[in-house]
Amino acid sequence: MKSRSLAMLVIAVVLVLALWFSTTAVVPSLVATYGLDGGRVAWFTSAVQIGFVTGTLISAFLGLADRLDPRRFFMISALIAAAANAALLVADPRSDWVLLCRFVTGACMAGVYPIGMKMAASWADRDLGLLIGIMVGALSLGSGAPHLFNAFGGVDWRFAVGIGSAAAVLGALLINLMDIGPNLKPSPPFEPSAALTAFREPALRLANLGYLGHMWELYAMWAWIGVFLDASFHLTLATETATFWARTVTFGVVGIAGAIGCVGGGLFADKWGRTTLTAGAMAISGSCALVVGFLFGGNPWVLTIFCFVWGITIVADSAQFSSSVTELAPPERIGTMLTMQTCTGFLVTMMTIQLLPLVIDAWTWRYAFAVLAIGPLWGVIAMLRLRAHPDAVKLANGRR
Repeated sequence: MKSRSLAMLVIAVVLVLALWFSTTAVVPSLVATYGLDGGRVAWFTSAVQIGFVTGTLISAFLGLADRLDPRRFFMISALIAAAANAALLVADPRSDWVLLCRFVTGACMAGVYPIGMKMAASWADRDLGLLIGIMVGALSLGSGAPHLFNAFGGVDWRFAVGIGSAAAVLGALLINLMDIGPNLKPSPPFEPSAALTAFREPALRLANLGYLGHMWELYAMWAWIGVFLDASFHLTLATETATFWARTVTFGVVGIAGAIGCVGGGLFADKWGRTTLTAGAMAISGSCALVVGFLFGGNPWVLTIFCFVWGITIVADSAQFSSSVTELAPPERIGTMLTMQTCTGFLVTMMTIQLLPLVIDAWTWRYAFAVLAIGPLWGVIAMLRLRAHPDAVKLANGRR
């Protein structure tokens, strides 16, 4: 029952989270067709992040993640998000209606991503890091899927958007085939101030600060790596070849490499410890952010391999911040704590997603991604401090 339920959950999450980057994946086509500038393009992703932050704030302070049936919450959120994404097919990409649709999609993700992690944790039995890792791997695969849809959809950006919406509807229906595990706690009484526990308790605060450093880097990289690869490959490959391979490699970096990193990170964190894995992964990914710009316009194979390494390490630690919060939080408030963590993390992503095009204009691609290394440095410091905290013995069955 556990394996079947988790399989249904993972498939549903992959299908629904294809909505997250459904417009980001088609940016080169939209720019070519409608002449959109970098600032407008950044808002396609930032609108989703703002929506997600808004949705998670509402969910956290109303305790929805701990008070509603998670499967129903997931299904309704996914169906509304699919409808909002499908509305892009009839909206002018230059209009503000597009940003509103992306905002609604992001708000609904608050009922999908953190709820999915809570449902996965309900089945944990000394394998929490792996289970949450699988969930974040599903996030990575789902986030990368639109790039794959776009690679085989030709020049028509509507193909990727339409397929993404259809996939989300299927995911919304499949979640009802999942059973909830035995670790789900009874719904707590309504207490809005409970959300503040995420930063009130020292150990939880350090885990969340580490997550903020991680998120400073992650979504800006995911949002702009496709544009970066497209620009680089066009300097070394024929136009049509460059476009296809940029889209395909972006799916590989975000989806495939990300999924490998999440599952591998979960396995190693359960054995080595949460703080060890997170600090190590951030040290490597931060180094990649500093170096990748120097490969711009160079050998496509070298750049692809390097970006795969970055794609693995940039998200290998992601699930372990959520696992840490699950282990450190009051059991009856796990859903709210996960929702609060993702809320603050995605608030940070809005800054870096909007910052990067400004840095690109000022410093070019060679140095643009280097600003993302600030986050991993901050995160390493926070996780090493958590390692020294007495409550760290609660992590990974005593493996700090």
